[in-house]
Amino acid sequence: MSNEKDLIQYDEEDAVKFIQNYLPQELKEKFSSDEINYIIDIVYDYYDEKGFMDDSSDESTVVDIDEDEIVAYVLKATKKDNISKFTAEEISFIIQGELAYCDSIGIFE
Repeated sequence: MSNEKDLIQYDEEDAVKFIQNYLPQELKEKFSSDEINYIIDIVYDYYDEKGFMDDSSDESTVVDIDEDEIVAYVLKATKKDNISKFTAEEISFIIQGELAYCDSIGIFE
């Protein structure tokens, strides 16, 4: 999941736009670009903590992403940062959008 090619292709602004378009209609206006970016940053902290961003990992390594675990991690981080306006379902949609963006640019190939 983390070779140099992947990191060069990943564009933060494009990811946020993609996620905003991915969200259900009732959530499209609820989150600012900064809030979506904040959640993405937490998700990448999770990936880093789990070793998914380790440059030494083999390209053939299968990474099992547990969405429920990521949602719990994000909720814990937002609570720690005293930002409790996000629900598990909303975070789940943002994570799904982020994963769909990564898939759309070929990061998971």
